[in-house]
Order: sequence, then C-alpha cells, then structure tokens
Amino acid sequence: MIKDFSLQDLGYDDFFKSARKRPEFLVGRVVAEHKGAYKIKNENGEYLGRITGKQIFKAISREDYPAVGDWVEISLPDEEHAVIHSVLQRKTIIKRRRGKDEIQVIGANIDTAFVVQAIGRDYNLNRFERYFSIIKDGGVKPTIILNKADLVSREELAEKKSEIMERFGETDLILTSTVTNDGLAELKSYIERGKTYCFLGSSGVGKSTLINKLIGVDIIKTKEINNYSNRGKHSTTSRQMYFLQNGGIVIDNPGMLEVGMTNTQAEIDESFGSISGLAKDCRYGDCTHTKEPGCRVLEALNSGELDRAEYENYIGLKKESEHYGMTKLEKREKDKRFGKFIKRTLDELKKLE
Repeated sequence: MIKDFSLQDLGYDDFFKSARKRPEFLVGRVVAEHKGAYKIKNENGEYLGRITGKQIFKAISREDYPAVGDWVEISLPDEEHAVIHSVLQRKTIIKRRRGKDEIQVIGANIDTAFVVQAIGRDYNLNRFERYFSIIKDGGVKPTIILNKADLVSREELAEKKSEIMERFGETDLILTSTVTNDGLAELKSYIERGKTYCFLGSSGVGKSTLINKLIGVDIIKTKEINNYSNRGKHSTTSRQMYFLQNGGIVIDNPGMLEVGMTNTQAEIDESFGSISGLAKDCRYGDCTHTKEPGCRVLEALNSGELDRAEYENYIGLKKESEHYGMTKLEKREKDKRFGKFIKRTLDELKKLE
C-alpha cells in the first residue's frame, strides 16, 4: 500500500479545488463511515470526523450528509479528530432507493463501478441492467466482472461471455478467478493511479476477496463458502476505501440484496439501447410499449427479434422508476400544502395579536 500520500493520490483535482468554499479550512477525503462518524484522510494523516450540528439542521435528506468518497472541508481540534464543515460538490454519485422514500448513497466521486457477479451464484443479465441504471444515473462508468470463472468449463464460460457481449457489447468485461488468479493481472492493469473504483454486487460473489488480491494482503475479513449452497459470506458491514500499490483507489461495499431504482428514466433507456432504438419508430411519441397499436417494440417482441426477458426487465424497471418519481412529486405537493397551512395559521395568529 502507498505510504506517503498527496491530495492528488487521493483523487483530488481541479474540479474539487474549484469547488472549495472556505479556503481557511483543510480538505480531506472520506474513506470510511461508521454509525455517523467518518474516517477522513489527507496528506497529513487520518482523522475521526463528525459533522456540525448546523449541518445536521440544514440537511434535507441523507444525500446532504457525507458519504465515502466525498471531499470535505475540515478543521482539526486536535491531532486525532476533525470537524466537517462542508461537503464539496460531487463529481459523480451512486445511490439507490431503500424502502418507500429513503435514499442510500453508495459512494461519491467514483470513476468506474465494477458490477461483480459470480458464475453458479447469482449470474443474471437482468440484474446487470438494474445496476447499470443507478450507475449511469450518477455519471459513473460501469464495468462487468464475471467472477469464479474456474467453476465452469471453458465451453460454458465462452457461452456466458457471448451472452454478456450480445446484451452489453459496449460495456467492458473482465473474467476473473481468485482460485486460479486468472484475470487478476488484467483487472490490476485496468485500475489507474488516482482514479476511484467501487465494487458492487450481492454477498458471496467475491468482491472482498478480489480487493484482497489487488491489495496483496488479506486486509478484508472474509468467510468461507458454504459447500452446500455455494454461497459465500463476508463480514463487510460498512463502506471502506483502500489504496493499491499502483495508486488506484477501490471501495468495498456490503452485498446488496436488491437494487432499488431512483428516478432514472433516461439511464434506463441508455442501458436498453436496442429497445430505445426500436422505440424511435413507434407510431406514438409517448408509447408505453405495452399495448399501443403501431408499437415497433411489441412488433419486435412478437417476431422474436427482441428477447422477451430483456423486454420484461425493461418494462419492470420503467414502471418502478415511474412509481418512484410519482412518489417524490406527491411528497413535494404534500409539503407545499403543509407549508401553505403553516402560513395560514401564522396569519391567523397575527390577527389575534
């Protein structure tokens, strides 16, 4: 691991320099988060940081709090602690919906997101598309890692690779095995100095083990694979940033059981390029591609030109995204009505004075 850091080694560049609000403070990067406390790193060392009460009061949602990958302005009351005064503007962000209204920030200022699936564990093309939608929505580049390639024959591996390339031909694909070390050299060479990469995927697909291999030390604790279910377990319960010998920066994430969609309509269209291309020839500009006459997408589906599983995933993601967008709008209208109620109440109180 790199011993002597500069801000540039941590990913600091002109974008964040221009985003500085209060030059009297130092800057640092959030490298870990633990129950409201943040580990912050800069060229001078690491500090345990907390946000000010003013920030807590001003925060409207979870997105206003620092996240792993953020650059923050800090003051140092002593050699071990930091006070976070502001979060600098984010270059990119990955977030997902949890529950009805809650938004969870997965990471900030990420250059590339590795979407990891394991052969024989959770391999599913539709799941790739769900990840791509939230990744592209935040301005991040997605890359596929198909792990545990040693568990299948060369023929089956070639078949899986062909399926992925046919569906996601413009997305980079890396085949890996932490048992035989196949693909690890390619993965290492893919990671550039000063760039930030995060690993996303379900529990047991090998994210932490891959990062251990990249670091060269088993720094992240992992648990053995269950021989009966072939399901791996790991003890990653929070997000953590690690620094590689070649200067690359990687973030390990807890496994995600589901990928909740935010309002990512444009990104869904981008992820399903073949369907979006067909949709341009639909009779109606607002076609939902479910029942309208003259729908080019339905014609392609019925003729076999369009894969049914891809179509069903597209429609499902669209409906989920539209539902979330509608929920936010309804909430905004509700807040507006509540604000008017408060104003009327204050006006009535003034009349009684």
